[in-house]
Amino acid sequence: MSLPRETAIDRAEEIVETVERETMPVPVREVWIYGDVALGLDPIDRLDVYLTKDVLMGGNADREDEFLETHGVAGVGKTVRAEWADEYPEHLRANANGHVAPEQCLATHLLEEGEPIHLEVCNASFGDNVTQRLTGAEATGDYTRLLDPRGVCLWADGVRSEEAFRKLRESEFAFPTLAGALESLGLDAETAETAAEEFSAWHERQDGTTVRGDVV
Repeated sequence: MSLPRETAIDRAEEIVETVERETMPVPVREVWIYGDVALGLDPIDRLDVYLTKDVLMGGNADREDEFLETHGVAGVGKTVRAEWADEYPEHLRANANGHVAPEQCLATHLLEEGEPIHLEVCNASFGDNVTQRLTGAEATGDYTRLLDPRGVCLWADGVRSEEAFRKLRESEFAFPTLAGALESLGLDAETAETAAEEFSAWHERQDGTTVRGDVV
C-alpha cells in the first residue's frame, strides 16, 4: 500500500494538530517527518514520523494501583499521564511485562490501525538520535537500526513550522542519497553504500503500522 504525496503530508499535518489540541500520554516536544516524504517522492511507500518526548514529571503516581486494578496495566501516573488514561482508556497499551508503554500509547492515539506509517518515539531530539543510532549500527553491524537522517521538523515546543509544511508541499527540500547522507555523518563511502542498501531493504519489507521506542 502506498500513499499519494499530498495525502501523506495531510496525514502528517493531522498528527501535528492532534498533538497540539489533545492531551498526549506523555509530553511531546518535537514532531518530525523523514525519509521518502521529505525527499519529495510521489507516491511514497510509508510515512515516517519521529516524536521527541519528555519524561513525565509531576504525574499522579498515587493512581498507579487504581489503574493496575481496573485495567491491568502498571505505570499509569508515573510513565504516562493519568488524566490521559482517564480520557482515552481505549489507547492504553502495555509491554510484555505489563508496564505501560508510552510509544505504543502514542501510536494508538495518533495512528489508524494498519495505515502505512512508521512511528519513532525517543527522549532525544531527531539529530541526536540519528548520531546515536549510527554509532550503535557501526558497533553491531546491524544497519537496519539506523535512523534516516534526512528529516524535517514540523513542530517544536508548541510552535508549528508553516514554512516547513510549505516547502514539503512544494517539494523544495534538497537532500542527498541515503548513502551520501551517511557518508556526510562520517561513514566511509563503501560502508555508507552497504548501510544504505541494508537499511533500504529492511524499510521495504515493513508493512502496515509500526512503532519503535528508543531511549538515549
